[in-house]
Amino acid sequence: MKKSIILVLLASIAAIGWISVPRAEKAGQIRQDALNRIRIYAYRDWQGTGVSVYEGDLVSIRAQGTWLYTPDEYHGPEGHRRYSAPQFYPVPGIPGGALIGRIGTDGQPSYVGRGTRWRATENGQIYLRIDDDILSDNEGFVEIQITVVPADEDSQ
Repeated sequence: MKKSIILVLLASIAAIGWISVPRAEKAGQIRQDALNRIRIYAYRDWQGTGVSVYEGDLVSIRAQGTWLYTPDEYHGPEGHRRYSAPQFYPVPGIPGGALIGRIGTDGQPSYVGRGTRWRATENGQIYLRIDDDILSDNEGFVEIQITVVPADEDSQ
């Protein structure tokens, strides 16, 4: 008797869970624009994008959204308009709180902002983060899109 009650409860919980799943997800469908979105959070250190490049590839990154870098002042991936990144930040001299990126875990970081285009100088995954030294007091995220044109296709 106890087993049948437990089984009925488990079946009920599973049915309620299934009902709450949107119909498109039940069918295994994901919106195309959701596949391209990568979120980079202001309160996390270097975040892998899952996009790998090879030396010579042409890389384009576009970013939009807002995050909190200084108290009560949200801004976009271009960085804070009044505060410059000090010498001890990953990329000094650019607007503080800007989106920065690098190739690989040891690559040289550089400014990305709202968007950039560059040729990969090494092989590896693209990593991104906010240009800040203390991440724990930040909030928000930016969404990015990365386009890579392989070196051999770019020359055609």
